Amino acid sequence: MKENKKKLTQLFQIFTTFMKIGIFTFGGGYAMIPLIQRETVVKRKWVDDDDILDIVAIAESTPGPIAINASTFVGYRVGGFFVGTVGMILPSFIIILAISFVLNSFQDVQAVKYAFNGIRAGVLALIIRALWLMYKNVKKCAVSYIVMAAAFILSAFTSVNVIIVIAGCALFGLITAYINTKKRNDCME
Repeated sequence: MKENKKKLTQLFQIFTTFMKIGIFTFGGGYAMIPLIQRETVVKRKWVDDDDILDIVAIAESTPGPIAINASTFVGYRVGGFFVGTVGMILPSFIIILAISFVLNSFQDVQAVKYAFNGIRAGVLALIIRALWLMYKNVKKCAVSYIVMAAAFILSAFTSVNVIIVIAGCALFGLITAYINTKKRNDCME
C-alpha cells in the first residue's frame, strides 16, 4: 500500500514537472532543453548531466519533437514512461485548441505581432543557452570540433538533408569509438 502511494506520488511529480515545462516554454523543443535540464538534473536529480546529454542526443535523432522525446526518455528512466509525455503534450494541445478558435480575430492586431516578435527573440536566447549548456558538458577534442564544423556547414550552407547529417555524425562517432576501443585493447595485449 505504501509502495503504491510512493509510486503514484512519483508519477504525479513527473506529470506536473513536464506539464509545467510544457506550459511555460515557448519556441519548441530546443528552447525547452534548459528547463528540462534544470528540472530533471538540478532540481529533482532524476538524471545527471551526462544522462541529459545522451537523452537530448537520442531525442534529437528519433522521430518526433525533441522535447516530447526527451520527456518520454526521462519518464522512462524515472518510472513514468507515458506520464512525462502526457504532461509535456497536454498544455500545448489545450493552448493550440484555444488559440485556433480566436487566432483569426487577433492576427492583424499590432500588439499581437509585437508580442510574437518578443517571443521569437526570447526563444533564440533559450536556444543559444541550450547550445552553451550542451557545449560545456560535451568532451572536447579535435575530432569533436571537426564533426561539429562539418555538420554545421552541411546543414547550414548546403541542401544536404539534416537526417543524413545526423546519421553521418552517428556513424562517424561509432567508427571513432570502435577505433579507440581497438587501440586500447591493442595497447593492453
